[in-house]
Amino acid sequence: MEPARTPLPHTPYEGDKSPFTVGLAPLDLHDWIEIDDLLPDYLRQKAELFENDESAVFAAEPETLDAQAETLALLVEHLPRRFPDLYECDGETISIKATGKATGARYRIADHAAAPLRLAALLVQEDLVLMRKGPKGYRLAAAALTFPSSWSLREKFSQDMTAIHENVPGFNGARMGAIVGRIFENLPVDAPVWRLNWSIYGDDKLHHPAAKSLEAQVAAGDPSLFIRVERQTLRRLPQSGDVLFTIRIHVDPFEAFARHPDGARLAAGLRAQLLALDPDQLAYKSLTTIRDRVAARLAEFAGEAEAAD
Repeated sequence: MEPARTPLPHTPYEGDKSPFTVGLAPLDLHDWIEIDDLLPDYLRQKAELFENDESAVFAAEPETLDAQAETLALLVEHLPRRFPDLYECDGETISIKATGKATGARYRIADHAAAPLRLAALLVQEDLVLMRKGPKGYRLAAAALTFPSSWSLREKFSQDMTAIHENVPGFNGARMGAIVGRIFENLPVDAPVWRLNWSIYGDDKLHHPAAKSLEAQVAAGDPSLFIRVERQTLRRLPQSGDVLFTIRIHVDPFEAFARHPDGARLAAGLRAQLLALDPDQLAYKSLTTIRDRVAARLAEFAGEAEAAD
């Protein structure tokens, strides 16, 4: 059975963490993939997106087939070992067992030789991206990207890191871009890493390819705001040498701060980070005109003392 999801499982806005920094930490591969009781819903949405408009959520350069198959093989080996109550593999097929929330699924691995990364993405809640080294550095060579946070796979496919991050404040022409470039160049096979980032949205939808806008919603007094956290992992594939980038989306309503045992402190941390963003960072997060109103909302969850500072 899937582990029950804990509200606010990752909180990159607390303590000494800062937005718009690399913030990498070593990854224990035991914790590479995150599974919770929302798995059936995530996989249902993925399947629908693939069926309705696959070119919007899946793209792969033909030369990446081996790396795609390598990614699938890693998951086929990892999932039944890490989550034996959920996954079963006999060497030819991999099955997601039936649970109380969904019927099971069974896939014959050989039937997916034309797009192994597509099958890999249908097994887990993470999106999967393959970055491959080229003349201009690493580029997005293949991806199953069903739950983007305000960016389009069609627009970014086959672009290098500089082009992908052209609108990210402080990335290109600054220290962050150089650091990320060195990380991709030097990432060892046996030293995977992970990081987190956060954004604020007006709904809990997972599929968000278009730029968001909260101005009208907040101006109308709609209090429905959500904290969206990306958990990202990076690991070097041992055979192809490509870097596999996974993205796991967690979405919680602001009300989760009221229910969390440490919610007041967490809300205060998010508020402090929000208020510390510079104009370019606020614009990137679509919070320029509504920063103070969002901060006031967070102050309600942080307590009266925080609201009064």
